[in-house]
Amino acid sequence: MSEKQEITKLVLLRHGKSIWNHDRHFTGWSDVALSPKGEEEAERAGRLLKEAGYAFDICFTSELKRATDTLKIVLASMGLEEIPVRQDWRLNERHYGALEGLGRWQAIRQFGIWPILSTQICFAATPPSLDINDARFPGNQARYAEIDKTLLPLAESIEQTVERVLPFWQQTILPEIRQGKRVLIVSHKNLLRGLMMQLANLSQKQVMKLSIATAQPLCFELDSKLNLVRYYYVHQGKE
Repeated sequence: MSEKQEITKLVLLRHGKSIWNHDRHFTGWSDVALSPKGEEEAERAGRLLKEAGYAFDICFTSELKRATDTLKIVLASMGLEEIPVRQDWRLNERHYGALEGLGRWQAIRQFGIWPILSTQICFAATPPSLDINDARFPGNQARYAEIDKTLLPLAESIEQTVERVLPFWQQTILPEIRQGKRVLIVSHKNLLRGLMMQLANLSQKQVMKLSIATAQPLCFELDSKLNLVRYYYVHQGKE
């Protein structure tokens, strides 16, 4: 009888609902807080993971409050507040350019229907770009002052978002997984779509159809060569 295959579990988690999710604003890199509902979702996610027997050695998250606060609540719920956490701008949400902070109808009135619709259905469609002097450009914000401005987005397609995170995934996160560490990544819808594209070898069309629920842990089981075995949402008291 062959030996049982060694399985590594990687957990991806979209942040809880933010105060802008309800109002359907283009949030992107805008640093908005979790809503009370989002805080409840994060606490529930932590309880689910603990009850299902999960633990982590290292966590990764973005620079944005809604993700970092989700992670803090999850780790507190699991009693894992002391484990290492790595924040990085490359795990930020897709940057929506000149749409950042606008509601859907406000954006349509300002830019027209197709520039808005295309950003939602086309993998390579880029939103209207920011002017480089706009305060919403990360290069004009103190928290990103140490980053080369040419690396920071004025607007991003899903394709560009994936290209942005791939080097960080390959050079920073994967080596931790290869060392056998149990990894949790708390990030954002479009960023996680990009990681799922890599993990599950998805096509562009499949990526655009992905729906990732807020604050519901998504476990990826990987074999010894880090090939995907299966993935699933973690449910109450079981995998």
